[in-house]
Amino acid sequence: MEAPKPRKRPLVKSDDRLLAFGNQLIEVHLWLREELAELREGVDAYFAGGARLRELRTHCLTFCSALTRHHTGEDDGAFPQVAERFPELRPVLEELRRDHRLVDDSLRRLEVLVAELDQETDPAEVRREVDSLAALMETHFVYEEKRIVSALNALNVPGWDRSTPAFLLTDDAED
Repeated sequence: MEAPKPRKRPLVKSDDRLLAFGNQLIEVHLWLREELAELREGVDAYFAGGARLRELRTHCLTFCSALTRHHTGEDDGAFPQVAERFPELRPVLEELRRDHRLVDDSLRRLEVLVAELDQETDPAEVRREVDSLAALMETHFVYEEKRIVSALNALNVPGWDRSTPAFLLTDDAED
């Protein structure tokens, strides 16, 4: 199993302006889903004897870091902008922040499981945590996409034109 291939460039660009921040959010969510699917495949391959533990741990840390950066970027950057422009969405944003805390708890549990992973580890426990995280992510992403994509698409944040905001990055490099 190979480590994920990072992508640093903005996802959508035209006339030197990042376009449709909400549409980019959907693309980031798709990328995160793909990364989780690769992580799940790596876990299965490890327990089948076909994946190296070091690569699995590296992928887990990379994925967990990317998802954490994405949610932190939303909490600290995107959500305040949305709340300022669309105050009626503040209850939705608070619900999304609660989801972020649940996802963060699941990520911590998964990181511990993978860090302590060996051939004696119960594969079902690791798979349950990956499945739990996948379910949390999916319900969170779908809710977020339904509720705030149009608001994000309506935003014009000049700083986001010059430097891709953290919630839209798809690797660990700084923009």
